[in-house]
Amino acid sequence: MKKLFAMVLAIVMVLSLVACGGNANKPATDPATDNTDNTAKTAKDLVSEAFIDPINGWAKYDELIAKIKAETDKAARTEMMHEAEDILMSNGCVIPLYYYNDIYMEKDYVSGMFSNLFGYKFFHKVTLANGNTTLKVNLASEPDYLDPALNSSVDGACLAVNSFAGLYTYDTEGKTIPDLATGYTVAEPAEDGSVTFTVTLKEGLKWSDGSALTAKDFEYSWKRAASTQTASDYGYMFNTFKGYPDDLAVAATNDTTLEFTLTAPCAYIEGLMAFPTFFPVKQAAVEANAKWKEAPGGWCTEAGFVSNGPFICTEWKHDVSMTYEKNPNYHDAANVTVDKIEFMLSADDTAIYAAYNAGDVDIIDTVPTDEIANLLATENKEFKIVDNLGTYYVAFNANSSLFEGKTPEEAACMRLAFNILIDRPAICETVGQTGQVAASSYIPLGMADGNGGVFKATAEANSYYDVDAIVNDPEGTRALAKQYLEAAGFKFGEDGKLSAETPIVIEYLTNDGTGHVAAAQIMQQDFAELGIEMSIQQVEWNTFLEERKNGNFDIAREGWLADFDDPINMLEMFTTDSGNNDCQYGRFEGWDAK
Repeated sequence: MKKLFAMVLAIVMVLSLVACGGNANKPATDPATDNTDNTAKTAKDLVSEAFIDPINGWAKYDELIAKIKAETDKAARTEMMHEAEDILMSNGCVIPLYYYNDIYMEKDYVSGMFSNLFGYKFFHKVTLANGNTTLKVNLASEPDYLDPALNSSVDGACLAVNSFAGLYTYDTEGKTIPDLATGYTVAEPAEDGSVTFTVTLKEGLKWSDGSALTAKDFEYSWKRAASTQTASDYGYMFNTFKGYPDDLAVAATNDTTLEFTLTAPCAYIEGLMAFPTFFPVKQAAVEANAKWKEAPGGWCTEAGFVSNGPFICTEWKHDVSMTYEKNPNYHDAANVTVDKIEFMLSADDTAIYAAYNAGDVDIIDTVPTDEIANLLATENKEFKIVDNLGTYYVAFNANSSLFEGKTPEEAACMRLAFNILIDRPAICETVGQTGQVAASSYIPLGMADGNGGVFKATAEANSYYDVDAIVNDPEGTRALAKQYLEAAGFKFGEDGKLSAETPIVIEYLTNDGTGHVAAAQIMQQDFAELGIEMSIQQVEWNTFLEERKNGNFDIAREGWLADFDDPINMLEMFTTDSGNNDCQYGRFEGWDAK
């Protein structure tokens, strides 16, 4: 994934910073104009009215997300999503840094590759003016999963949209269009508010092995992806289906007709049908693996697995390369212009950039941080910057031993102190370098609000803190961070730094990548201003994903590209049972056994 912010001095400003309920849209006030007294505040004074215990009280957030997903009044739904973001931002576990854009490099003889706001790159329309019929690409290192139901990374999604196909897909303008479907109809809501959709599939669809692909394959695949046995990170995306998780209301009524019932209308249903978790997999291929129940993704860990998209994986040298070739049984094979794609598997952006400059790779999805300035200065036409819809952020593990002995409010104050110490403009300017906007909220800039408007139209709207305060008033901002930490029980010496009596020593977890490390180093220096000691641990990609998922970290780098254009996608990932809930919200001891 790509290279997947402060403040005020008084309680009025504190409440603005964490978006106290009903005041979520008010930007933080300039600390220089605040004359409120400096009376010592307790942790309960300093957290906002939106705050709930992120471990033992998180059921309230879960209930709110469920209510949002069932709400049919669009305006009320939008208001509730702002409320959910207020709650999320109030506890400090999610610390947004900047809103994503996407950079990549593409040789001047390559044309026809297109991407969308969610980071998917589509290669089936590529043409090569240099006479080659093989496209050479680097997306990332060894993929974690190729099973579309189990993948949760952007690079994995890129592989999925090129080797599998769903009912819907995206065109070159980023609009959803039918793929395996011809269209769908929506019945009038039932008395209980539920809605039934009927999708019609194209005739004569086939798997890459030549066998027939029917609506029954979608019924199997969706039930599998939603089931507790599969334990997909994205299984929660089916939780608006009646019967979720293990009796999903989806059925094939014949070979080309699929019916499914949701508990409420869904404005983004085409986005779901175009999302990899909703892609079909062949039951016989999945269950041919002897350990398919214990290891549901084991069926596609080597080349030759059955798929149904534009390309099939024909060779896989683990940690080195993958080869994909045109799938003759793809329903639109006649319009696939590339015969073969060779993927270089690496996360070393220096080596990747060298391979690109040597002509060994045609497209690369990363650039070393120290090369960006020169690429911009020379106006290199092969260096591309495109829009994304997502947020690069930092996550605290709410269950970290760092917070042992602290009340929920004290732990929140600790994290909020970290939040306001970060020089986001410096990260944007010296690490991002391509026009990233410093993030003052989690929901990304420009995302639709589900009610015909924009959830956050400008960088200042719906803000939870002033991203420039650490630059404009560093002394005042650090004084506020100190106030947060003192309310959490920490003591300071005459030098303004934490005393040896109450130190803070943390480890920052990140995957390899010069940009990720450079951003971590800036934060390391920012935190050190108050005596906080942070070390940086780099691990390889798949280990990184598992460590975050399992909560084996104090603080970690994160990034989230939206899966579809609606805030619920950014909010529902933090429900207790979500496989993407890296912050471990709601996960008290024994939570998974309840």
